[in-house]
Amino acid sequence: MSEVFKTKRRVEFRETDMAGIVHFSNFFAYMEQAEHALLRSLNLGVMCNIDGRDISFPRVSATCDYRVSIRFEEVIDIEVVVEKIGTKSITYGFRFLRDETPVADGSITVVCCLMKHGERPQSVETPIEFVNAIKPFLANPQQS
Repeated sequence: MSEVFKTKRRVEFRETDMAGIVHFSNFFAYMEQAEHALLRSLNLGVMCNIDGRDISFPRVSATCDYRVSIRFEEVIDIEVVVEKIGTKSITYGFRFLRDETPVADGSITVVCCLMKHGERPQSVETPIEFVNAIKPFLANPQQS
């Protein structure tokens, strides 16, 4: 059984629209914040130095499907799993809940890139240290 990373977030007023409902675009920020929290819990980051190489993980795809609206001051639970680990990419899955009621589901796919000052990012294989650290969160271990 894989692990699920869980975090909570309270909806802020600035995240709502004129109807008092969270604007859809904020879910993408919530996903990124939850991804960062997962990586921090593993002593990693979306920008890190591994074996003397500066690597980062630019987003190449992001989706979110909405079920019910959420409003100012409500607390949402965000669950994060790793859906897929490719040679150079990782897909994270997100589940949003309010009082155990599904609110939305989303995903972000990132690509591991070598970062050199003054040069364009170059995709590289994800370092094995990074893969091993996130592997416990792989939703279906047969996919790695």
